[in-house]
Amino acid sequence: MTLYTSTVRTPAPKSRLWAKAGENTLYAVALPLALLLIWGVAATISPAKFFPAPQTIAGAFSDTWIGPAFIDDVLPSLARLAVAIIIAVVVGVVAGTLIGLTRWLRELLEPLLEFFRAIPPPVLIPVFVAFLGVTDAMQIIVIAFGAIWPVLLNTIEGVRATDSVMTETARSFSLTRSQRLFDLVLPAASPRIMAGARQTLSVALIMMVISELFYSSSGLGYQIKYFQQNYLIAQMWSGILLLGLIGVLLAVVFGFVERRVLRWYHGIKEVERA
Repeated sequence: MTLYTSTVRTPAPKSRLWAKAGENTLYAVALPLALLLIWGVAATISPAKFFPAPQTIAGAFSDTWIGPAFIDDVLPSLARLAVAIIIAVVVGVVAGTLIGLTRWLRELLEPLLEFFRAIPPPVLIPVFVAFLGVTDAMQIIVIAFGAIWPVLLNTIEGVRATDSVMTETARSFSLTRSQRLFDLVLPAASPRIMAGARQTLSVALIMMVISELFYSSSGLGYQIKYFQQNYLIAQMWSGILLLGLIGVLLAVVFGFVERRVLRWYHGIKEVERA
């Protein structure tokens, strides 16, 4: 028995959908293109050593990252990032659900959670290095530790905020504990969980770069630092550009997953706005 179901909606005409998609694409592309145009014109009129022209950065991007560097540096960074995100989301959802459902456990752990949440994750990197050394496992743990907090805390709050009326209704129908968990609690908390997961992606990307900037001999962050130290400015900017593209790709993939998972939720919101 599923208490949260998809809302039936009348599909919009295809012409309207295409028009809306085209308008959104125009808005998404117009501003970056305008900024690139302004940057290119400014770099042509007044060349600056530390702000190369966009075409110079594009050339450096092609020469630097399309080749061995992609296999040796980018792919390992993405692999560590992916593993850390999976760990952070799985552990955050499981632990957050357990803490949110268990009042005495929540009261017991709340001071400890607030303490660790207040500590900036980069500060603990030397501690992890002391225990684990400069290894892939250390970097994965560093990324996961920094990224777990948004999804963990949002899961706790989402589980706690489950509608009491729906909970009593589930009990009146004699649903088992597992049925209440998977048919009521988790669907009700899923908007908060997905909001936390979205924040986790950006935090994980930041922690990946920080861990590689100072405690790695390879990876995207290490290469950006190497370019900066050797005054390879165009290559440095190309690495920053690659990080931005990775962030955009993560957002696009997550947006697709979010629309699938929260289809029922967005359906309700559209009905409310109608």
